[in-house]
Amino acid sequence: MKIIIRGAKIIDSKSPFHNQTVDLLIVDGFIKKIGTALPNTDNAEELKLDNLHLSQGWFDSSVSLGEPGFEDRETIVNGLDVAAKSGFTAIALQPNSFPIIDNQAQVNFVKNKANGFATQLSPIGALTKESEGKDMAELYDMKNSGAVAFGDYTKSLDNANLLKIALQYVQDFDGLVIAFAQDDKIKGNGVANEGVVSTRLGLKGIPDLAEELQIARNLFLLEYTGGKMHIPTISSAKSVQLIKDAKAKGLNVTCSATVHHLVLTDEKLEEFDTRYKVTPPLKTESDRQALLNGILDGTIDLITSDHNPIDIEHKKMEFDMAKNGTIGLESAFGALMTVLPLETIIEKFTAGKAIFSIPNHSISEGEIANITLFNPEGNSVFSKENILSKSKNSAFLGTNLKGKAYGILNQDKLILG
Repeated sequence: MKIIIRGAKIIDSKSPFHNQTVDLLIVDGFIKKIGTALPNTDNAEELKLDNLHLSQGWFDSSVSLGEPGFEDRETIVNGLDVAAKSGFTAIALQPNSFPIIDNQAQVNFVKNKANGFATQLSPIGALTKESEGKDMAELYDMKNSGAVAFGDYTKSLDNANLLKIALQYVQDFDGLVIAFAQDDKIKGNGVANEGVVSTRLGLKGIPDLAEELQIARNLFLLEYTGGKMHIPTISSAKSVQLIKDAKAKGLNVTCSATVHHLVLTDEKLEEFDTRYKVTPPLKTESDRQALLNGILDGTIDLITSDHNPIDIEHKKMEFDMAKNGTIGLESAFGALMTVLPLETIIEKFTAGKAIFSIPNHSISEGEIANITLFNPEGNSVFSKENILSKSKNSAFLGTNLKGKAYGILNQDKLILG
């Protein structure tokens, strides 16, 4: 493919063309030339979009797609198309399918299914067999097949010794352990954040302690064993401080926050709308501000949509009974633009590649063209027409967004929404 992208502003601090408006000539998946008013001597296709901005391709570290087993919620084929049109050139796939991705064969299955798409899929292997928290899964074999990390999605590992052994074991092959933090016994039957809102609505509360106690324990284990740990989707102010202190001590720990925790609060639960039932639960405004500050000061390393399609049969029911989760790929960029600066969003959408050992490419001549195309301006309201996923359980329906993702150019393919 030969294409000239006209009049694009580059947002890439590692590129010599950062903050410059230029043309780019892309040939066979590589950036051949960057400059102003590039001549089109080879009859290349030309692309010009309103207020076009380009950055390194975005990466989402937590995406669920259902397949295999829950194809009614989402398929790998459609999910990768949704990711591409939402601006993501790479995603890390959670292992919460049926069967669980806990062995070499399952890793190979999802990788083969995703072969040839513009958005690259990197599987996360389950840390324990069938994500049951009892026995360690085949981590080394999955790593050799392409798994980029190991975790049990929203299941916290009660067995501290098993987590200790896993952290020690993966050091032999530079593996990354994902340690979701929510103490099930403290959580109990809770369905919402413990606080004013849950009390007023009569919903059983989940105290912040359920997350913070588990994070503290996991950080102690990491300090003992060494190795690398990623703590996903933190949600409380104390959690931010715990990780900040751990980093100051020199621990090799990273963490993420979700788009919905950065934008929404538990005030959304007033109508008992199950679209807002997520794990961890939406928190207070003071927690949201603490997360935003954690993003800005570098404590929180990356932002994820935590995209989790749930079929209507398991979502449109009584609040206590409904499954947790929201889709988020389509709305991620526009929602974040309402609360964070553009360059911060781009940094948090790209920094995760290094953490998950995924190749990154700056926007420079001679580099592989791994590019996200977007417009940071313009206001809209997110509606059902904007949902590309098979499942429609979006917490952002009716929310004001700013800007939009046009699509991606990756793997020598141009995908526009």
